[in-house]
This record gives sequence, C-alpha cells and structure tokens, in this order.
Amino acid sequence: MGTSTVDETGADTERDETAVDATESDVDVDVDVTETEPEAAQDAPETEDRAPSGVGQGAAAVVSAALGLVSLTGGWLGTVAAARETLMGQLETAADASVATQVKEVYGDAWHTSALWAGLFALTALIVGVVVLARPAFGAPGRTVQAPWTKSVAWAGVSLGVIGLLLAVLKYTDVLLGLPATG
Repeated sequence: MGTSTVDETGADTERDETAVDATESDVDVDVDVTETEPEAAQDAPETEDRAPSGVGQGAAAVVSAALGLVSLTGGWLGTVAAARETLMGQLETAADASVATQVKEVYGDAWHTSALWAGLFALTALIVGVVVLARPAFGAPGRTVQAPWTKSVAWAGVSLGVIGLLLAVLKYTDVLLGLPATG
C-alpha cells in the first residue's frame, strides 16, 4: 500500500507506509528529561552574596512618612495622653482655684502633652527618614543603588518630620495657639 507525495523538485514519488510505520514504531529513544543546572550555578557556593531587595528600606521610608503624618494630625496615643492629662488636671485642681490656674492645669497641660507626643512622632519620623536616606552610604561598596520611590517617600517622611517638629515646638512653647489670657 503506497501513498503518493510530492517532493521538493515537484516530482510525484510513492512511498511505502508500512515501512515508515515500522521504522517509527521500532525506534527506541532513551531521553533523559531531568533538567541540569548550568555549570556556573553548580560551582557557586551556597552563601552567595545577593543584591539586597530594598524591602526593608522601602518599609522604613513608608513608616517615616506615616509617622510624619501622625505628628501633624495627632495620633491616638497623643489624644489619649492629652485626655489623661485633662483628667489629672481636673482631679488635682481645687474648686476654689483661680480661673488662670484651672485653665492651665486642665487645658494647658493637656495641650503641652499633645504637643510633646506630636514632637516625639515627628522626631522619630525625621530620624527614620534620615537613616533610610543615609543607609546606602554605609552599605557594601558598589551597592549604593536605592529605588527612586524609596528616596521620595523617605524625603516625604523627613519633610513631614521637620514640619511636625517645628509645629510641636511652637505649640509646646505657646507661640502657636497659646492658652487664652484669663485676665
């Protein structure tokens, strides 16, 4: 039983399918399907120095920016500390104390406590941001590359920290929104 095929020259040739089938089925192919690693990877030591991914620096930059934002908006911790200071002022102030003393003890100390916590958040944001920006200078030589977004977010944290620290100092010293005069 033969089939007719056309070869490259255009001539019609006939071939025997049974011969082709027999040779194709009798071929025993032993193929090793396991993948081998390149020679360089096999010779490399297990403790190969890899480039740092920068995840830690990126996370620290985000933390810096978040702390800077908390220093500007006030955080839960500062609010609770101010409320506690208000309560302490109410408990320690005698009912027959002057209005100026009552305002200072009840509201002034709470205001200063709020400013103090905002300043601590701002200072922490500033320090973390500066450390993130300075970290490549203290790394391995030749590996000073830092992701651009990490630098940007770290600079945002430093900027928010500086602004928050300035506002906290102004608030603590009563230059910004000081207590009202009680006469």
